[in-house]
Amino acid sequence: MSMIGQWQLRAAFAVRLSEMYGREVPAYTTLVDVSREVNEDVLRARGADAERLGSIGRVTAERHGAIRVGTPRELHQVARVFGALGMHPVGFYDLREAAASAVPVVSTAFRPVDGEELARNPFRVFTSLLTPADPRFFDDGLRARLETFLAARELFPPELLALADRAAADRGLPADDAERFLHLAVQAFELSAEPVDRAWYRTLERVSAVAADIGGVRSTHINHLTPRVLDIDELYRRMTDRGIEMIDTIQGPPAWKGPDVLLRQTSFRALAEPRAMRTEDGGVVSGALRVRFGEVEARGIALTRAGRALYDELLGRVDEQAARHPATARDDIARTVWERYLPGSEEELAAQGLAYFTYRLADDRPRDGRTPPTGVAELVRQGWVRAEPVVYEDFLPRSAAGIFQSNLSGEGTRDNDRQGTAYDADWLSGAVGREVLDPFALYEQQQNRSLAQAARALGLTDPVR
Repeated sequence: MSMIGQWQLRAAFAVRLSEMYGREVPAYTTLVDVSREVNEDVLRARGADAERLGSIGRVTAERHGAIRVGTPRELHQVARVFGALGMHPVGFYDLREAAASAVPVVSTAFRPVDGEELARNPFRVFTSLLTPADPRFFDDGLRARLETFLAARELFPPELLALADRAAADRGLPADDAERFLHLAVQAFELSAEPVDRAWYRTLERVSAVAADIGGVRSTHINHLTPRVLDIDELYRRMTDRGIEMIDTIQGPPAWKGPDVLLRQTSFRALAEPRAMRTEDGGVVSGALRVRFGEVEARGIALTRAGRALYDELLGRVDEQAARHPATARDDIARTVWERYLPGSEEELAAQGLAYFTYRLADDRPRDGRTPPTGVAELVRQGWVRAEPVVYEDFLPRSAAGIFQSNLSGEGTRDNDRQGTAYDADWLSGAVGREVLDPFALYEQQQNRSLAQAARALGLTDPVR
């Protein structure tokens, strides 16, 4: 019987999840259609330059999903499901600290980490874990009720988990088992028709709409599914022209004349979706919840630790100037700051060690017997190698929190006089049951491997720096 490999499972899961989400949230289908139109227009206008950060095939197929779970046990189980798809936890994000309103979660992203696997299918899932132990959000009584509620539910059936473990161990599944796995996996993320306990949901919603979405129901679901677009500003305009209400801003770096870096995100607003509600007397009535929305993203170049520190510093400058000049559009302030302080070309980003690149031998490199230099900047300048930007595959906590906040119906409550419970990447690794990888280390390894290969091909004995 033929084996379906992990990347094929991942690609099929992304497609089926997209089809399911499109049925449940029709505006998502519109978002995908508009994204495809914009990408086709950008490709026609820019030619090969439009594919500088990924082939049009990859960009068009690319999706990232977002889910929310309530307990370390649930997080460990979902890690097994994504492990079947060749996806690993990368990065630690504390949205409690990044958000101005009540967003009591810490997060990681499950994704492929190998360059070849990313090229085959870069599907990723931003996964958030509720933090009931944080007393800024949950008092002792509510925490106990919440933990009891969460402990009693089952998000992922044993059959799905058993198939997931087999797929991870064997790096794939036979066709029949693969079909069953995909069916169960997609089903686990569908919106449940089970009535929501209205009183319990409202109790959590007073603390945080995100907490209610996680802990107020007996299932989980895809919270949003995100296509990738090559011109997010144009997509924002076209979605608005179609009468779809977008959030107020595009999160992340501003549109400016220099290279695209990191990640820009926006979304249409969460829609009121009909849900059955169980009342205090046991009856069931019709209600509506606003928890799911349609996000879209534009990806840029991955920044180094130094580049990311500069990015964070620029955010601080923008915040400071926006506070001093409230009548000036924040985007205009950000653009001015970026163009003053951030290098305006890929060459300058590379020379200053602010962004990651891979390096390959140039087809038209010198072949006159000269000895190539050992410095990477000179190898590029003299035409020995070509620098290709590394795509940023991860997320920004402030941007993620901004998307969450823009789709919340209220601010929630947060007692900042209490000391927050500490969480970090090591704690999350324990909860997941596998190491949460450092994204900077992954990008650096990718860059260093390419430099080592180039050095060997050029006959250089010293490491290229």
